[in-house]
Amino acid sequence: QGRLVEYGGGSVQTGRSRRLSCAASGFTSNINYMAWFRQAPGKEREGVAAVYTRTGNMVYADSVKGRFTLAQVDAGSTLYLQLYDPRPEDTATYYCAASDLSPVYDVLKESSYNNWGQGTQVTVSS
Repeated sequence: QGRLVEYGGGSVQTGRSRRLSCAASGFTSNINYMAWFRQAPGKEREGVAAVYTRTGNMVYADSVKGRFTLAQVDAGSTLYLQLYDPRPEDTATYYCAASDLSPVYDVLKESSYNNWGQGTQVTVSS
């Protein structure tokens, strides 16, 4: 079983950039997809952005398009989420997820992933 560890959470002001990092270990060669999800208090976990590690194709939720950017290093090893223009509504616990499942039809769906990090809290204040 692999391990995912997130870094970079904390408090940030509206519009100030912040980068989240996710380091994978123990199973990186089997990873097909990596993604970031988030969960705000009282809300369901939602997919934010995902990457097909083999090709680098990326998908973003409409709520973050143009404001957040994914980047991967050593496909399946490290995944970054750059929050360029965070807003108070982006406040949530952010989770890194990885999948060695195939096929995957919805890369922003929670059930498409079988490995999860412990989460990192991001609080955006105005």
